[in-house]
Amino acid sequence: MTVQRMDNVAIVVDDLDAAVAFFTELGMELEGKAQIEGLYADRTVGLDGVRSDIAVMRTPDGHSKLELTKYHTPAVSDAEPRNPPPNTLGLHRVMFAVDDIDDTIARLRAHGAELLGEVAQYENIFRLCYLRGPAGIIVALAEQIG
Repeated sequence: MTVQRMDNVAIVVDDLDAAVAFFTELGMELEGKAQIEGLYADRTVGLDGVRSDIAVMRTPDGHSKLELTKYHTPAVSDAEPRNPPPNTLGLHRVMFAVDDIDDTIARLRAHGAELLGEVAQYENIFRLCYLRGPAGIIVALAEQIG
C-alpha cells in the first residue's frame, strides 16, 4: 500500500477571514467553506465538543490545498513560543512558487506579512524569502529566475 497523494496541510488560525484574504492575495482560490462539528469530528481530532469553521484554499494548478481552521470550541491552545524561529522542531513552513516575488511581498504586506530576513538569491536559479503569515506561520516564496 502506498500513499495516493497528499490531500492538504491544515493551519489553525485565529481570524479565518483574514487568513482567507491573505492566501487569496497570494493567488490561491477558495474552494469552499464548512462548519465542522459532531461526534465524528470529536473522534477524528481527539477533542470533545469540537465546533470549527474551515476554509479550503486551492493553488491555481489544483494540485495543492490548505485547510484553514478556526476553532470556536474547545478554545484554541496557544503555541509556545508564539512566533517560533525557522529552526523550531515541527512544521517548518509552507512554500509557494511565485512569478514575481517583489510584487507578492508588497501585496502580502498589506495583509500583515513581515519578512523574517530579506529576499536572497540562490545562484542564478531562485530568489527566495520567508514571511511571517497568518497565525504566525512561516510562508516561503520562491521566484525562479534561471
